[in-house]
Amino acid sequence: MEILQSGTKKSLLDPRTKLLLLTFVSVFVLGNAGGDAAAEFRVALNYLPLLLLLCSRRWGAFAYGVFLYTAAYALACLAMPQCTGFLNFLLLAMCGIVLRFLPGILTGMYVVSTTTVSEFIAAMERMHVPQTITIPLAVMFRFFPTVLEEAASINKAMTMRDIQFGGRKAFQMLEYRLIPMMTCSVKIGQELSAAALTRGLGGPDKRTNICKIGFGVWDALTFIALGGGLLFVILRACGILHMA
Repeated sequence: MEILQSGTKKSLLDPRTKLLLLTFVSVFVLGNAGGDAAAEFRVALNYLPLLLLLCSRRWGAFAYGVFLYTAAYALACLAMPQCTGFLNFLLLAMCGIVLRFLPGILTGMYVVSTTTVSEFIAAMERMHVPQTITIPLAVMFRFFPTVLEEAASINKAMTMRDIQFGGRKAFQMLEYRLIPMMTCSVKIGQELSAAALTRGLGGPDKRTNICKIGFGVWDALTFIALGGGLLFVILRACGILHMA
């Protein structure tokens, strides 16, 4: 199982670097920190998750992100200036939702899909994070992928029974998919919590970990890029650098 995997690093970035990147995306893109002074830095943060997904060979998520980004920027630059009234507001809302929420979603997908639970726990222990925070986050790392697998299985089972949009039992689709999904989610959460405690995550003694984590060249480049972007935003906000 993935929770037992260890050995050499399987991704470019250390888990701590990934969490820092996720924090930057959440603060500057979703939270719109820095305002107009962070406009260029925000665009760079939008595309950085796509680069990481491409390097980790997550082709589907990469193509999905490129398509939505391209569509959102095209609508914002070409269609919105030509529209007025409610249509302009609708396009503004759609583009804003995509450009604000999608970078965080893609970054979260990259972090979860390229970080094993053992690597994450090792990173949290290196940062001396309390177990009251580490254990729920460790369970979450396996919860969402497992729920997605269960959702795919339920979707296949319901499709075989013709319970789908366009089928003869379309009105039963919500009931027959939502209730099993809720039941599976509760069961998965309980099983993952029990598995985490069985592996000694809640024990008072210090755990050992054979996962090989550590900062490398790509982590240093990421730190430099994020630090440079933050310095750029601060200088812009203080008026030292003038906006174009």
